[in-house]
Amino acid sequence: MGLGVLLVLAATATVALARAGEQAADPAGSPRGGTSSEAVPVERPRPSSYPRTGPGGFTPAPGDSPVWGTDGPLRRYQVAVEQDTGQDAAAFAVAVDGVLADPRGWIASEELRVQRVAEAGEADFTVYLATPGTSERMCAEGGLSTDGYTSCRLPGQVIINLARWLEAVPDYGAPLETYRAYVVNHEVGHEFGEVHQACPGPGQPAPVMQQQTYGLDGCAANAWPYVDGSRYEGEIVPGI
Repeated sequence: MGLGVLLVLAATATVALARAGEQAADPAGSPRGGTSSEAVPVERPRPSSYPRTGPGGFTPAPGDSPVWGTDGPLRRYQVAVEQDTGQDAAAFAVAVDGVLADPRGWIASEELRVQRVAEAGEADFTVYLATPGTSERMCAEGGLSTDGYTSCRLPGQVIINLARWLEAVPDYGAPLETYRAYVVNHEVGHEFGEVHQACPGPGQPAPVMQQQTYGLDGCAANAWPYVDGSRYEGEIVPGI
């Protein structure tokens, strides 16, 4: 074998080893950010048709909704979208309303009712749609680390990351609408006092309070706290 061929083979082997080293140096992340924030997965979609950050001001959705639910205390919420993001506050409100009014949602407990209101002073909490940069700043104010990737909840603030709203997460295995319903129910669930739960077993539905954004752990994607008319839960995950 000639010297030139040996040099080419050596160079190819060096590149392959370097790539293997890069992959090994990027291990999967672990949950961070407390009970109301999801961990940062390794693979991150690159922002494309939406801004990475915005001005930090929000436009509230107009009007009040009907009251949904049959019994229990009334929890009022406002919906607001970050300005200059190309997103419509009224359209986002329709999506959020559809999730929180769904009979598979939290109102199925018959222990609470919900209603969207236009005025912040009348709301118990606000559901924000915020750019990755703004959501990261907002979550950090409450001591939560999201790396601009995940959504979070602070007392009175449900902060939905715009990137996740538009793209969901890789390998979720369900339509975007399912992920959207999941992330609203998950973060609003924290507002209602729920904590993180684990996958009950391979192939079973993921509890809505499982941190599905960073992986399903063998479970199937599920957006709802009530499945087939019954509350569906997994074991509580302590400390996160």
